Amino acid sequence: MTEQHAHQFERGTDGPKVIVVGLDGSDSSLRAAAYAAGLARRQRALLAVVYVQPVMAAGAALGAPVADTTDRIAEDLVAQIRDSAERLRGIFDVRWEFHTFRGDPYNGLVKAADELKADAVVVGASEQAGHRIVGSVAVRLVKAGRWPVTVVP
Repeated sequence: MTEQHAHQFERGTDGPKVIVVGLDGSDSSLRAAAYAAGLARRQRALLAVVYVQPVMAAGAALGAPVADTTDRIAEDLVAQIRDSAERLRGIFDVRWEFHTFRGDPYNGLVKAADELKADAVVVGASEQAGHRIVGSVAVRLVKAGRWPVTVVP
């Protein structure tokens, strides 16, 4: 007996076309972005750099202008990326886009990877001690099993 499978769209059969990297300004996320940029360059893929803006409950913000602060972080990250890209122009040519999503890091990256039709996701290893017990964003992305996930130390 032969089993017939319905044809399904396969991502990444000829190498990744879109690589999503989570960037939050931490050292591990910057290393992840550098690694992902190298992958994107070698694979001639689009590098989608994603910053997930945290959403805080109004009461938790205690009147602090949280949205303004996270907007400034996003603007600073874009400026850093542009500076790096400009310094490497002519040496390394990488197509990249910057995207901002709102929410917690895990759900924001899932939404980004889905909407951008990611073939791969790259994240930095968590630098928070509690994540070893509860589970980091990276571990949750791997457990989701929807994309190849690379965790950069």
